Amino acid sequence: MSFPQRPPRLTIDDIAREAQVSRATASMVLNGHASKYRISAATAERVQAVADRLHFVPNAPARHLRQQRTDAVGLVVPDLRNSAHAYLAQAVERACRERGLQVLLVTSNEDAVQEEAALHHLMSRQVDGLIVVPSQSEPGRYQPWARRLPMVFVDRHIPGSGIAAVVSDAASSVCAAVGAVMDGGERDILFLGGRPSLSVSRDRRQGFEDALHERGLTLIEGENGQFGEFSVACGEQMMAAWVQRHGRWPGAVFTASIALLEGVLACARAHEARGQTVGLRRLITFDDHSLLDSLSLPVDSILQDTPGLAAQALALLLDTEALQRAPLQHVPSRLRRRGGAGVADAAVAA
Repeated sequence: MSFPQRPPRLTIDDIAREAQVSRATASMVLNGHASKYRISAATAERVQAVADRLHFVPNAPARHLRQQRTDAVGLVVPDLRNSAHAYLAQAVERACRERGLQVLLVTSNEDAVQEEAALHHLMSRQVDGLIVVPSQSEPGRYQPWARRLPMVFVDRHIPGSGIAAVVSDAASSVCAAVGAVMDGGERDILFLGGRPSLSVSRDRRQGFEDALHERGLTLIEGENGQFGEFSVACGEQMMAAWVQRHGRWPGAVFTASIALLEGVLACARAHEARGQTVGLRRLITFDDHSLLDSLSLPVDSILQDTPGLAAQALALLLDTEALQRAPLQHVPSRLRRRGGAGVADAAVAA
């Protein structure tokens, strides 16, 4: 498939001819060098007026070729249908725009082959650096790319990769959120998580286990812990399988992502549509969405500082010395509690 044929590109020659100046004069004005070369204000204004009227845009590839940089950052996220990834992409784009950088965005769909193709694509576009939410857990998949181009992981990290990462303080925030519900009297609580090989799964599971251990309980896979993919379909399947196996609903469920929460809610709706009782009393989830305020069932959520994640990831990417140290930086989260008293946010103690 190809684009329709378009009119010839507008060039500096066209601007110079229309403004009745030399090509060199037009070029100096449009590149911001009018005062340096003592071009009169009247001439500069005339050239700029013509450029504005004709919607002239300088040839960025040519300028980048001269400067040996593109001022572009490649961003790889798993799935834009996941609101957390969509918010992150928006935050990275805003942080880059504030620094005069452009973002080239691709998705991996949590698939190793698609992610590899995405990285190839970004490299071919000559981006200056990469911000990646890794879909896999093997360091060797990313190290060759990091040797060729500055790279920072965001939201997820890979121990032993030697690649800098910026993540949320998942373990402490999950521990605080789950602990608060348990201290309120709810002990029958189920954990639904994603792939155990991913750092976000391990960190969020660690927080859940810490909350249980502090109260004399343990996580037993299949009993009060289920693991799968970070998807709506998997969340629904895991919840339905647990209910069928145990013949009841747990009192509360913690989901390690919004997508898994959607799956739990879909399962509950399906049971209610069949006239079956859903015994859930409370939900807790990692990540947040404004629609959670509208649910009849209280949902406590952990709010990531998405702008903070984006800003720190970009700052790392642009700091050569820090990048070489390959730090793992944690960004604090907030706990949003919903219930009879309305909605209240609280900081999570480190």
